[in-house]
Amino acid sequence: MTKSHIESISAQLDASPTSRHLVAFISHQLRAAKFVDFSNTAVTTANSGFVATAGSIVAWRSGKQTAKQGFRIVGAHTDSPGLHIKPNPDDHKHGFKILQVEIYGGPLLNSWLDRDLGIAGHVVLRSGEIKLFRSNNAVARISQLAIHLDREVNERGLILDKHLHLSPAWSTNDKSPNFIDWVAKQANTATRQIVQIDAQLFDTNKATVIGSDGSLLASGRLDNQASCWAAISALLESVSGAATQVVALFDHEEVGSQSATGAAGPLLEHTLEQIANSQKISRVGFIETLKMSSCISADNAHAVHHNYPERHDLANAPIINQGPAIKINSNQRYATSAQSAALFVGACKRAKVKHQLFVSRNNMPCGTTIGPITATRLGIDTVDVGVPQLSMHSAREVCGVDDLTSLQLALKAYFK
Repeated sequence: MTKSHIESISAQLDASPTSRHLVAFISHQLRAAKFVDFSNTAVTTANSGFVATAGSIVAWRSGKQTAKQGFRIVGAHTDSPGLHIKPNPDDHKHGFKILQVEIYGGPLLNSWLDRDLGIAGHVVLRSGEIKLFRSNNAVARISQLAIHLDREVNERGLILDKHLHLSPAWSTNDKSPNFIDWVAKQANTATRQIVQIDAQLFDTNKATVIGSDGSLLASGRLDNQASCWAAISALLESVSGAATQVVALFDHEEVGSQSATGAAGPLLEHTLEQIANSQKISRVGFIETLKMSSCISADNAHAVHHNYPERHDLANAPIINQGPAIKINSNQRYATSAQSAALFVGACKRAKVKHQLFVSRNNMPCGTTIGPITATRLGIDTVDVGVPQLSMHSAREVCGVDDLTSLQLALKAYFK
């Protein structure tokens, strides 16, 4: 992975503690590359543009023969599992001011213990304006119980009550501000102007290249901001071709995608139809164009864990830094077909990068992605792929730097 690519993905990860922060970061990149912002207006004949709404974004570069060649779509998701702040979070317990949280998705809860945590999110003001905010330093901590008070924890395993044991302490001073007043200061607004707050905790440690050989990247939110980076950077580094190149990054995948800005919503379909309309493609022509289209759903895969090899089907399990994995499940938890898999294999060959296969053990049910949802909604043949990683859904995950480059190169070849 080049130094510039490492700096690029690290900058994105460090700047994007929430889905909305990520969309704001990517929107800035796209504007700098002369992509037209159609978020608040109808799509016109611009060669490249994007639509951003809340924590989701669709960006594209128009092709020269879209009606015949279709759309080449790369999809990923912007959200990550974690701990969100409840609407009325302020509480006092035994000398601490604490915050009440709600679990979002399926995080590894123990990974949030004993970390220096920041708070980030957005506020909705009386004027209707939405303002992002984030703490510049760690302000909260969920401390684990000392082993002296839980002598059998190493033998029995850590047991956390989801309601009682995850509240972060964030002050010992009764005169410190309550949550809404603190947020108002972070957002540079008056408390009385705030109508609603959406906030979550994040690990303040920055993305870091680790390993004696510098072969690993450790960070929060690699699932699935790694795929978002690969998709957007591939689009920005590509040139116009016959097919229209599209990147669709959705929110709420970790909770099922059932939202206006999730993959099950109409955002991608409506945007594609507007793009087709701007290219003078009729409604009937648009439906025919979808038949010529394809989609790569990019979401990280489970790498073989060196301490738990028995949890994998070793004949169909990816190794870190041996290339992105094609994810296969005959029960359609992944959308991959033989034809769509061949499409990605071809892209990897053209990019001169390796690829691997991932199939779960029969006694280890796999998760799912936006792939089956997108394929079902649009009727587009879709392949599920992903960078192999460890510690999936942890507050801090790890993947291979070479795999990030390989996925990005394969996506560029796919766009061509």
